Amino acid sequence: MSTPPATQSLAFRVMRLCRPSFHVDTPLLLDPSDLILGEDIFDDPLAATHLPSLIDTHLTNPIDSSDLSYRSRFLLQTPFDSFGLTGLLVLPQSFGAIYLGETFCSYISINNSSNFEVRDIVIKAEMQTERQRILLLDTSKTPVESIRACGRYDFIVEHDVKELGAHTLVCTALYSDGDGERKYLPQFFKFIVANPLSVRTKVRVVKETTYLEACIENHTKTNLYMDQVEFEPAPNWSAKILKADEHKSEDNSPSREILKPPVLVQSGGGIRNYLYQLSLSSLGSAQSNVLGKLQITWRTNLGEPGRLQTQQILGTPITPKEIELHVAEVPSAINLDRPFYVSFLQVHLNLTNQTDRELGPFEVWLSQDDTLDEKAVMINGLQTLELSQLEAFGSTDFYLNLIATKLGVQKITGITVFDKSEKKTYAPLPDLEIFVDMH
Repeated sequence: MSTPPATQSLAFRVMRLCRPSFHVDTPLLLDPSDLILGEDIFDDPLAATHLPSLIDTHLTNPIDSSDLSYRSRFLLQTPFDSFGLTGLLVLPQSFGAIYLGETFCSYISINNSSNFEVRDIVIKAEMQTERQRILLLDTSKTPVESIRACGRYDFIVEHDVKELGAHTLVCTALYSDGDGERKYLPQFFKFIVANPLSVRTKVRVVKETTYLEACIENHTKTNLYMDQVEFEPAPNWSAKILKADEHKSEDNSPSREILKPPVLVQSGGGIRNYLYQLSLSSLGSAQSNVLGKLQITWRTNLGEPGRLQTQQILGTPITPKEIELHVAEVPSAINLDRPFYVSFLQVHLNLTNQTDRELGPFEVWLSQDDTLDEKAVMINGLQTLELSQLEAFGSTDFYLNLIATKLGVQKITGITVFDKSEKKTYAPLPDLEIFVDMH
Protein backbone atom coordinates (compact mmCIF):
# COMPACT_ATOMS: atom_id res chain seq x y z
CA MET A 1 0.00 0.00 0.00
CA SER A 2 1.32 3.44 -0.91
CA THR A 3 1.05 6.33 1.58
CA PRO A 4 0.04 9.85 0.57
CA PRO A 5 2.62 12.63 0.91
CA ALA A 6 2.42 14.97 3.88
CA THR A 7 1.22 17.84 1.66
CA GLN A 8 -2.00 16.02 0.81
CA SER A 9 -5.18 16.79 2.69
CA LEU A 10 -6.89 13.53 1.69
CA ALA A 11 -5.94 9.89 2.15
CA PHE A 12 -7.56 6.62 1.12
CA ARG A 13 -8.25 3.80 3.56
CA VAL A 14 -9.25 0.39 2.18
CA MET A 15 -10.84 -2.56 3.96
CA ARG A 16 -11.74 -5.76 2.20
CA LEU A 17 -15.35 -6.79 2.68
CA CYS A 18 -15.72 -10.53 3.14
CA ARG A 19 -17.47 -12.90 5.46
CA PRO A 20 -16.18 -12.75 9.05
CA SER A 21 -14.45 -15.66 10.71
CA PHE A 22 -15.18 -17.38 14.00
CA HIS A 23 -13.32 -16.21 17.07
CA VAL A 24 -11.76 -19.33 18.58
CA ASP A 25 -10.54 -19.31 22.17
CA THR A 26 -8.81 -22.51 23.25
CA PRO A 27 -7.92 -22.23 26.95
CA LEU A 28 -7.22 -25.24 29.15
CA LEU A 29 -10.72 -26.42 30.07
CA LEU A 30 -11.37 -29.28 32.49
CA ASP A 31 -14.25 -31.61 33.16
CA PRO A 32 -15.12 -31.80 36.90
CA SER A 33 -14.71 -35.56 36.94
CA ASP A 34 -11.08 -35.15 35.82
CA LEU A 35 -10.30 -33.36 39.12
CA ILE A 36 -11.72 -35.97 41.50
CA LEU A 37 -11.20 -39.24 39.60
CA GLY A 38 -8.04 -41.20 38.96
CA GLU A 39 -7.21 -43.61 36.23
CA ASP A 40 -7.64 -46.57 38.61
CA ILE A 41 -11.04 -45.52 39.98
CA PHE A 42 -12.81 -48.47 38.38
CA ASP A 43 -10.34 -50.92 39.91
CA ASP A 44 -11.92 -50.34 43.33
CA PRO A 45 -15.48 -51.79 43.36
CA LEU A 46 -16.49 -49.67 46.38
CA ALA A 47 -15.38 -46.39 44.79
CA ALA A 48 -16.96 -47.31 41.47
CA THR A 49 -20.39 -47.73 43.14
CA HIS A 50 -20.21 -44.19 44.58
CA LEU A 51 -18.97 -42.62 41.35
CA PRO A 52 -22.40 -41.75 39.81
CA SER A 53 -23.59 -40.02 43.00
CA LEU A 54 -20.40 -37.94 43.23
CA ILE A 55 -20.73 -36.71 39.65
CA ASP A 56 -24.47 -36.05 39.96
CA THR A 57 -23.94 -34.03 43.16
CA HIS A 58 -21.41 -31.79 41.46
CA LEU A 59 -23.43 -31.29 38.29
CA THR A 60 -26.73 -30.60 40.03
CA ASN A 61 -25.23 -27.80 42.15
CA PRO A 62 -25.44 -24.67 40.01
CA ILE A 63 -22.35 -22.51 39.85
CA ASP A 64 -22.75 -19.22 41.64
CA SER A 65 -22.17 -16.46 39.08
CA SER A 66 -21.37 -14.01 41.92
CA ASP A 67 -18.32 -16.03 42.91
CA LEU A 68 -15.51 -13.50 42.49
CA SER A 69 -12.78 -16.11 42.84
CA TYR A 70 -13.58 -17.51 39.35
CA ARG A 71 -12.70 -20.95 40.67
CA SER A 72 -14.92 -22.59 38.03
CA ARG A 73 -13.80 -20.55 35.04
CA PHE A 74 -11.85 -23.46 33.56
CA LEU A 75 -14.65 -26.03 33.95
CA LEU A 76 -16.73 -27.31 31.07
CA GLN A 77 -20.24 -26.02 31.65
CA THR A 78 -21.55 -27.65 28.44
CA PRO A 79 -19.97 -30.13 26.00
CA PHE A 80 -19.76 -27.33 23.42
CA ASP A 81 -17.26 -25.43 25.57
CA SER A 82 -14.52 -27.78 24.44
CA PHE A 83 -14.87 -26.47 20.86
CA GLY A 84 -13.36 -23.13 21.85
CA LEU A 85 -16.05 -21.15 19.97
CA THR A 86 -16.97 -18.04 21.93
CA GLY A 87 -19.89 -17.03 19.72
CA LEU A 88 -18.02 -13.96 18.46
CA LEU A 89 -17.18 -13.16 14.85
CA VAL A 90 -13.98 -11.44 13.74
CA LEU A 91 -13.84 -8.95 10.87
CA PRO A 92 -10.96 -9.32 8.38
CA GLN A 93 -7.80 -7.66 9.65
CA SER A 94 -6.03 -7.63 6.26
CA PHE A 95 -6.69 -8.34 2.59
CA GLY A 96 -6.02 -12.00 3.29
CA ALA A 97 -5.86 -14.60 0.55
CA ILE A 98 -7.78 -13.71 -2.62
CA TYR A 99 -8.54 -16.51 -5.05
CA LEU A 100 -9.51 -16.79 -8.68
CA GLY A 101 -13.27 -17.03 -9.18
CA GLU A 102 -14.18 -14.98 -6.09
CA THR A 103 -15.76 -11.53 -5.99
CA PHE A 104 -13.37 -8.94 -4.56
CA CYS A 105 -15.43 -6.45 -2.54
CA SER A 106 -13.78 -3.50 -0.83
CA TYR A 107 -14.94 -0.71 1.48
CA ILE A 108 -13.00 2.47 0.62
CA SER A 109 -12.96 5.60 2.74
CA ILE A 110 -11.34 8.88 1.67
CA ASN A 111 -10.48 10.90 4.77
CA ASN A 112 -9.85 14.63 5.13
CA SER A 113 -7.13 14.94 7.77
CA SER A 114 -6.70 18.72 7.37
CA ASN A 115 -8.29 21.57 9.32
CA PHE A 116 -10.15 22.98 6.33
CA GLU A 117 -12.79 21.82 3.91
CA VAL A 118 -11.90 20.37 0.51
CA ARG A 119 -14.25 20.78 -2.47
CA ASP A 120 -15.07 19.38 -5.93
CA ILE A 121 -13.57 15.96 -5.36
CA VAL A 122 -13.36 13.69 -8.41
CA ILE A 123 -12.78 10.10 -7.28
CA LYS A 124 -11.71 7.16 -9.43
CA ALA A 125 -11.15 3.52 -8.46
CA GLU A 126 -9.63 1.08 -10.97
CA MET A 127 -8.45 -2.51 -10.87
CA GLN A 128 -5.20 -3.01 -12.76
CA THR A 129 -4.04 -6.50 -13.76
CA GLU A 130 -1.23 -7.74 -15.97
CA ARG A 131 -3.56 -7.64 -18.99
CA GLN A 132 -6.07 -4.86 -18.48
CA ARG A 133 -7.29 -1.94 -16.40
CA ILE A 134 -10.93 -2.01 -15.27
CA LEU A 135 -12.82 1.07 -14.07
CA LEU A 136 -14.76 0.39 -10.85
CA LEU A 137 -15.87 3.91 -9.86
CA ASP A 138 -15.76 7.32 -11.55
CA THR A 139 -17.36 10.50 -10.15
CA SER A 140 -16.14 12.79 -12.95
CA LYS A 141 -19.68 13.65 -14.01
CA THR A 142 -20.97 14.09 -10.46
CA PRO A 143 -18.06 15.20 -8.25
CA VAL A 144 -18.39 15.10 -4.47
CA GLU A 145 -19.21 18.67 -3.44
CA SER A 146 -17.14 18.80 -0.28
CA ILE A 147 -15.61 16.86 2.60
CA ARG A 148 -15.47 18.81 5.84
CA ALA A 149 -12.40 18.97 8.05
CA CYS A 150 -11.75 15.58 9.71
CA GLY A 151 -14.64 14.18 7.67
CA ARG A 152 -14.73 11.33 5.17
CA TYR A 153 -16.53 9.99 2.11
CA ASP A 154 -17.16 6.22 1.87
CA PHE A 155 -18.02 3.94 -1.04
CA ILE A 156 -17.92 0.24 -1.96
CA VAL A 157 -16.46 -1.35 -5.12
CA GLU A 158 -16.75 -4.91 -6.43
CA HIS A 159 -14.75 -6.85 -8.99
CA ASP A 160 -15.08 -10.45 -10.24
CA VAL A 161 -11.59 -11.91 -10.11
CA LYS A 162 -10.90 -13.62 -13.44
CA GLU A 163 -7.10 -13.44 -13.68
CA LEU A 164 -4.22 -14.88 -11.68
CA GLY A 165 -1.18 -12.98 -10.48
CA ALA A 166 -0.56 -9.43 -9.32
CA HIS A 167 -3.51 -7.03 -8.98
CA THR A 168 -3.43 -3.36 -8.04
CA LEU A 169 -6.38 -1.35 -6.73
CA VAL A 170 -5.68 2.18 -7.98
CA CYS A 171 -7.51 4.96 -6.09
CA THR A 172 -7.15 8.56 -7.27
CA ALA A 173 -8.69 11.85 -6.18
CA LEU A 174 -8.61 15.28 -7.82
CA TYR A 175 -9.72 18.05 -5.43
CA SER A 176 -9.42 21.71 -4.39
CA ASP A 177 -7.86 22.33 -0.99
CA GLY A 178 -8.54 25.21 1.40
CA ASP A 179 -6.43 27.64 -0.67
CA GLY A 180 -8.29 26.73 -3.86
CA GLU A 181 -5.28 24.88 -5.25
CA ARG A 182 -6.12 21.87 -7.42
CA LYS A 183 -4.33 18.75 -6.18
CA TYR A 184 -4.08 15.16 -7.37
CA LEU A 185 -3.83 12.17 -5.02
CA PRO A 186 -2.95 8.65 -6.28
CA GLN A 187 -2.75 5.62 -3.99
CA PHE A 188 -2.08 1.98 -4.84
CA PHE A 189 -3.10 -1.17 -2.99
CA LYS A 190 -1.46 -4.35 -4.30
CA PHE A 191 -2.41 -7.99 -3.74
CA ILE A 192 -1.85 -11.39 -5.35
CA VAL A 193 -4.61 -13.62 -6.73
CA ALA A 194 -3.94 -17.35 -6.29
CA ASN A 195 -5.56 -20.42 -7.79
CA PRO A 196 -8.05 -21.99 -5.33
CA LEU A 197 -8.12 -25.40 -6.96
CA SER A 198 -6.62 -27.43 -9.77
CA VAL A 199 -8.53 -29.58 -12.22
CA ARG A 200 -6.85 -32.62 -13.77
CA THR A 201 -8.69 -34.52 -16.50
CA LYS A 202 -8.25 -37.88 -18.23
CA VAL A 203 -10.06 -38.94 -21.38
CA ARG A 204 -10.53 -42.60 -22.27
CA VAL A 205 -12.35 -44.06 -25.27
CA VAL A 206 -14.03 -47.46 -24.91
CA LYS A 207 -15.56 -48.60 -28.20
CA GLU A 208 -18.03 -45.87 -29.19
CA THR A 209 -18.17 -44.24 -25.75
CA THR A 210 -15.85 -41.56 -24.35
CA TYR A 211 -15.27 -41.27 -20.59
CA LEU A 212 -14.00 -38.11 -18.92
CA GLU A 213 -12.53 -38.23 -15.42
CA ALA A 214 -12.10 -34.90 -13.58
CA CYS A 215 -10.04 -34.65 -10.39
CA ILE A 216 -10.55 -31.44 -8.34
CA GLU A 217 -7.93 -30.57 -5.71
CA ASN A 218 -8.38 -27.86 -3.07
CA HIS A 219 -5.35 -25.54 -2.68
CA THR A 220 -6.90 -23.14 -0.16
CA LYS A 221 -6.61 -23.15 3.63
CA THR A 222 -10.38 -23.53 4.09
CA ASN A 223 -12.84 -26.26 3.20
CA LEU A 224 -14.72 -25.89 -0.08
CA TYR A 225 -18.29 -27.10 -0.52
CA MET A 226 -19.08 -27.87 -4.14
CA ASP A 227 -22.42 -26.45 -5.25
CA GLN A 228 -22.06 -27.58 -8.85
CA VAL A 229 -19.54 -29.42 -10.98
CA GLU A 230 -21.23 -29.54 -14.37
CA PHE A 231 -19.78 -30.55 -17.71
CA GLU A 232 -21.00 -28.50 -20.67
CA PRO A 233 -20.48 -30.65 -23.79
CA ALA A 234 -19.48 -29.25 -27.15
CA PRO A 235 -21.98 -29.34 -30.06
CA ASN A 236 -22.91 -32.85 -31.21
CA TRP A 237 -21.87 -34.27 -27.82
CA SER A 238 -24.05 -35.33 -24.90
CA ALA A 239 -22.85 -35.89 -21.34
CA LYS A 240 -24.09 -37.86 -18.32
CA ILE A 241 -22.48 -37.90 -14.91
CA LEU A 242 -21.81 -41.37 -13.45
CA LYS A 243 -22.26 -41.86 -9.72
CA ALA A 244 -21.80 -44.78 -7.36
CA ASP A 245 -24.90 -46.78 -6.45
CA GLU A 246 -26.68 -45.31 -3.45
CA HIS A 247 -28.65 -47.00 -0.67
CA LYS A 248 -32.30 -47.65 -1.49
CA SER A 249 -33.50 -45.78 1.58
CA GLU A 250 -31.68 -42.69 0.31
CA ASP A 251 -33.16 -43.00 -3.17
CA ASN A 252 -36.73 -43.16 -1.81
CA SER A 253 -36.33 -40.28 0.61
CA PRO A 254 -38.69 -37.42 -0.40
CA SER A 255 -36.41 -34.82 1.14
CA ARG A 256 -33.25 -35.97 -0.65
CA GLU A 257 -33.64 -33.52 -3.53
CA ILE A 258 -34.34 -30.64 -1.11
CA LEU A 259 -31.71 -31.33 1.55
CA LYS A 260 -28.69 -32.52 -0.39
CA PRO A 261 -25.60 -33.34 1.65
CA PRO A 262 -22.72 -30.96 0.89
CA VAL A 263 -19.91 -32.22 -1.31
CA LEU A 264 -16.87 -31.41 0.81
CA VAL A 265 -13.37 -30.92 -0.59
CA GLN A 266 -11.12 -30.56 2.44
CA SER A 267 -8.55 -27.80 2.79
CA GLY A 268 -4.88 -28.24 2.05
CA GLY A 269 -5.01 -30.76 -0.78
CA GLY A 270 -8.42 -32.43 -0.49
CA ILE A 271 -9.50 -34.26 -3.66
CA ARG A 272 -12.86 -35.04 -5.26
CA ASN A 273 -13.30 -37.11 -8.44
CA TYR A 274 -16.07 -36.91 -11.03
CA LEU A 275 -16.77 -39.24 -13.96
CA TYR A 276 -18.75 -38.32 -17.09
CA GLN A 277 -19.93 -40.49 -19.97
CA LEU A 278 -19.83 -38.68 -23.30
CA SER A 279 -21.60 -39.82 -26.45
CA LEU A 280 -21.46 -38.45 -29.95
CA SER A 281 -24.84 -37.51 -31.41
CA SER A 282 -26.13 -39.89 -34.08
CA LEU A 283 -27.31 -36.95 -36.20
CA GLY A 284 -23.90 -35.38 -36.59
CA SER A 285 -20.22 -35.87 -36.25
CA ALA A 286 -17.56 -34.11 -34.25
CA GLN A 287 -16.01 -31.17 -36.09
CA SER A 288 -12.93 -31.24 -33.88
CA ASN A 289 -11.49 -33.00 -30.84
CA VAL A 290 -13.06 -30.46 -28.41
CA LEU A 291 -15.26 -32.24 -25.86
CA GLY A 292 -16.50 -29.32 -23.74
CA LYS A 293 -15.68 -27.52 -20.48
CA LEU A 294 -16.40 -27.75 -16.76
CA GLN A 295 -18.43 -25.21 -14.77
CA ILE A 296 -17.49 -25.30 -11.06
CA THR A 297 -19.18 -23.34 -8.26
CA TRP A 298 -18.46 -23.62 -4.55
CA ARG A 299 -18.84 -21.99 -1.15
CA THR A 300 -16.51 -21.64 1.81
CA ASN A 301 -17.27 -22.36 5.49
CA LEU A 302 -19.34 -19.19 5.91
CA GLY A 303 -20.94 -19.22 2.47
CA GLU A 304 -18.48 -17.09 0.47
CA PRO A 305 -19.22 -18.01 -3.18
CA GLY A 306 -16.75 -18.82 -5.93
CA ARG A 307 -17.00 -19.83 -9.57
CA LEU A 308 -14.54 -21.16 -12.16
CA GLN A 309 -14.77 -22.31 -15.75
CA THR A 310 -12.09 -24.53 -17.25
CA GLN A 311 -10.64 -24.22 -20.71
CA GLN A 312 -11.95 -26.46 -23.46
CA ILE A 313 -11.12 -30.10 -22.71
CA LEU A 314 -9.67 -31.96 -25.68
CA GLY A 315 -10.22 -35.60 -26.46
CA THR A 316 -8.72 -38.06 -28.90
CA PRO A 317 -8.92 -36.73 -32.48
CA ILE A 318 -11.87 -38.35 -34.21
CA THR A 319 -11.69 -39.32 -37.86
CA PRO A 320 -15.19 -38.96 -39.31
CA LYS A 321 -16.66 -42.15 -40.74
CA GLU A 322 -18.21 -42.12 -44.19
CA ILE A 323 -20.33 -45.15 -43.37
CA GLU A 324 -21.40 -46.88 -40.19
CA LEU A 325 -22.18 -50.60 -40.22
CA HIS A 326 -23.74 -52.22 -37.18
CA VAL A 327 -25.71 -55.34 -36.29
CA ALA A 328 -29.42 -54.86 -35.64
CA GLU A 329 -30.45 -58.38 -34.72
CA VAL A 330 -29.02 -61.91 -34.30
CA PRO A 331 -31.17 -65.09 -34.08
CA SER A 332 -31.67 -66.23 -30.49
CA ALA A 333 -31.07 -69.91 -31.39
CA ILE A 334 -28.33 -70.96 -33.84
CA ASN A 335 -28.06 -74.65 -34.69
CA LEU A 336 -25.13 -76.49 -36.21
CA ASP A 337 -25.19 -76.84 -40.03
CA ARG A 338 -28.44 -74.91 -40.32
CA PRO A 339 -28.38 -71.59 -42.15
CA PHE A 340 -29.19 -68.48 -40.20
CA TYR A 341 -29.45 -64.82 -41.01
CA VAL A 342 -27.57 -61.93 -39.51
CA SER A 343 -29.46 -58.77 -40.38
CA PHE A 344 -27.88 -55.35 -40.66
CA LEU A 345 -30.20 -52.45 -39.99
CA GLN A 346 -29.56 -48.85 -40.89
CA VAL A 347 -26.24 -48.87 -42.65
CA HIS A 348 -25.51 -45.18 -42.12
CA LEU A 349 -23.30 -43.38 -44.60
CA ASN A 350 -22.46 -40.15 -42.85
CA LEU A 351 -20.85 -37.71 -45.23
CA THR A 352 -19.06 -35.13 -43.18
CA ASN A 353 -19.37 -31.66 -44.75
CA GLN A 354 -20.55 -33.22 -48.05
CA THR A 355 -24.24 -33.76 -47.43
CA ASP A 356 -25.11 -33.66 -51.14
CA ARG A 357 -22.80 -36.52 -52.06
CA GLU A 358 -23.92 -40.06 -52.83
CA LEU A 359 -21.86 -43.16 -52.12
CA GLY A 360 -21.99 -46.58 -53.68
CA PRO A 361 -22.89 -48.97 -55.12
CA PHE A 362 -21.40 -51.37 -52.60
CA GLU A 363 -20.31 -54.96 -52.24
CA VAL A 364 -20.45 -56.84 -48.95
CA TRP A 365 -18.50 -60.01 -48.28
CA LEU A 366 -16.95 -62.12 -45.54
CA SER A 367 -13.19 -61.69 -45.86
CA GLN A 368 -11.00 -64.77 -45.67
CA ASP A 369 -7.90 -64.99 -43.46
CA ASP A 370 -4.60 -66.46 -44.56
CA THR A 371 -4.81 -69.54 -42.35
CA LEU A 372 -5.82 -72.92 -43.74
CA ASP A 373 -8.09 -73.70 -40.78
CA GLU A 374 -11.75 -74.15 -41.55
CA LYS A 375 -13.80 -71.11 -40.54
CA ALA A 376 -16.47 -71.65 -37.91
CA VAL A 377 -18.94 -69.32 -39.68
CA MET A 378 -19.23 -68.99 -43.46
CA ILE A 379 -21.57 -67.47 -46.04
CA ASN A 380 -24.24 -69.83 -47.30
CA GLY A 381 -24.80 -69.00 -50.98
CA LEU A 382 -23.38 -66.09 -52.98
CA GLN A 383 -20.09 -64.93 -51.50
CA THR A 384 -20.68 -61.28 -52.46
CA LEU A 385 -23.80 -59.23 -51.79
CA GLU A 386 -24.60 -56.26 -54.04
CA LEU A 387 -26.07 -53.06 -52.56
CA SER A 388 -27.34 -50.03 -54.46
CA GLN A 389 -26.28 -46.42 -53.99
CA LEU A 390 -27.09 -44.57 -50.78
CA GLU A 391 -28.07 -40.92 -50.73
CA ALA A 392 -26.63 -38.53 -48.18
CA PHE A 393 -27.47 -39.66 -44.64
CA GLY A 394 -29.53 -42.47 -46.08
CA SER A 395 -29.76 -46.07 -44.82
CA THR A 396 -30.71 -49.47 -46.03
CA ASP A 397 -31.39 -52.96 -44.56
CA PHE A 398 -29.87 -56.13 -45.91
CA TYR A 399 -29.30 -59.70 -44.76
CA LEU A 400 -26.39 -62.10 -44.89
CA ASN A 401 -27.17 -65.83 -45.06
CA LEU A 402 -24.54 -67.52 -42.86
CA ILE A 403 -23.93 -71.08 -41.67
CA ALA A 404 -22.05 -72.34 -38.60
CA THR A 405 -19.77 -75.39 -38.77
CA LYS A 406 -18.57 -75.65 -35.14
CA LEU A 407 -20.25 -75.92 -31.74
CA GLY A 408 -19.85 -73.53 -28.84
CA VAL A 409 -18.98 -69.87 -28.75
CA GLN A 410 -17.87 -68.73 -32.20
CA LYS A 411 -17.03 -65.43 -33.86
CA ILE A 412 -18.34 -63.87 -37.04
CA THR A 413 -15.32 -62.04 -38.40
CA GLY A 414 -14.39 -60.02 -41.44
CA ILE A 415 -17.72 -58.57 -42.64
CA THR A 416 -16.40 -55.98 -45.09
CA VAL A 417 -17.96 -53.23 -47.21
CA PHE A 418 -16.42 -52.16 -50.55
CA ASP A 419 -17.33 -49.01 -52.49
CA LYS A 420 -17.30 -49.98 -56.16
CA SER A 421 -17.30 -46.43 -57.54
CA GLU A 422 -14.40 -45.15 -55.40
CA LYS A 423 -12.62 -48.52 -55.24
CA LYS A 424 -12.41 -48.14 -51.48
CA THR A 425 -12.58 -50.85 -48.82
CA TYR A 426 -13.86 -49.78 -45.42
CA ALA A 427 -12.72 -51.20 -42.10
CA PRO A 428 -14.44 -54.52 -41.31
CA LEU A 429 -17.14 -54.82 -38.69
CA PRO A 430 -15.85 -55.74 -35.21
CA ASP A 431 -16.05 -59.42 -34.36
CA LEU A 432 -19.49 -60.66 -33.30
CA GLU A 433 -19.76 -63.58 -30.85
CA ILE A 434 -22.54 -66.19 -31.21
CA PHE A 435 -23.35 -69.48 -29.47
CA VAL A 436 -23.87 -72.54 -31.69
CA ASP A 437 -25.86 -75.48 -30.30
CA MET A 438 -26.92 -78.92 -31.56
CA HIS A 439 -30.24 -78.99 -33.43
